[in-house]
Amino acid sequence: MKFEWRLAALKNGFQDATAYQIEFLFEILGSAFVPAAIQWVLWYALFQTGGATEIGGMGYQDMVFYTMVSLLFSQIRGGDHDFELGELIRNGQLSNYLLRPVSVVEFIYIRGVAPRLFIALLCLSIGVFLGFLFDFSVLRMFGAMLLALIGNIIHYQIGASLATAAFYWEEAYSIFMVKNMLVSFLSGELIPLNLFPEKMQWIWKCTPFYLYVYGPTQYALGRWTHEEYLFQLGVAALWLFGAWAMIKLSWGVGMKRYLSLGG
Repeated sequence: MKFEWRLAALKNGFQDATAYQIEFLFEILGSAFVPAAIQWVLWYALFQTGGATEIGGMGYQDMVFYTMVSLLFSQIRGGDHDFELGELIRNGQLSNYLLRPVSVVEFIYIRGVAPRLFIALLCLSIGVFLGFLFDFSVLRMFGAMLLALIGNIIHYQIGASLATAAFYWEEAYSIFMVKNMLVSFLSGELIPLNLFPEKMQWIWKCTPFYLYVYGPTQYALGRWTHEEYLFQLGVAALWLFGAWAMIKLSWGVGMKRYLSLGG
């Protein structure tokens, strides 16, 4: 009986692990290749069917390369940790995390960052392969991946700050949804940001979102000089510090509200 029980437990564990792996694989495929396919259809319609030769200084091959390489970095910037934080605040489970040796903001990120690191390693491997295949700089790919990972941290910091809206508003999910839509557009995930009219480029330049996808892609494709890359690393460091300060301020105020409600 014990042997049969253990065999059944192993079988169930194997099935659960397989189901998780399949779900993880479909999540990557759905979030990566569907948007890329839509972009490719758009570029094909504009250049091959519409007869355009250049848009925003980029030809058909440039657009395809941008879509292909940006796909690697768009998979790294994701994460729904802000939704998780908002739910912890909303349902009162935040109290379970207050006695941990690290803050709840740090704990949620550390607990959920492993899948993103795995995806980053996978994307880096694909990027290195593409570098050898299409004569991209492999060293640039490593530098671009570093910038994308820093962008992932900034993305989480901003989401964690916005999650404090749940201290005042029970259904704060709409804020996260609006944030995600803005990030998708202003990160360069949907279109290259240099396609913005020159008078409107200040919109994406005044946010850190371009550091998530557009910036790493530009550097990986050799469209940013090393000096520009180092400058953008400095900009990313400033955003890291600013977002960290925003977390301290928003959570400091929010926790007072949370404690008063629990009293």
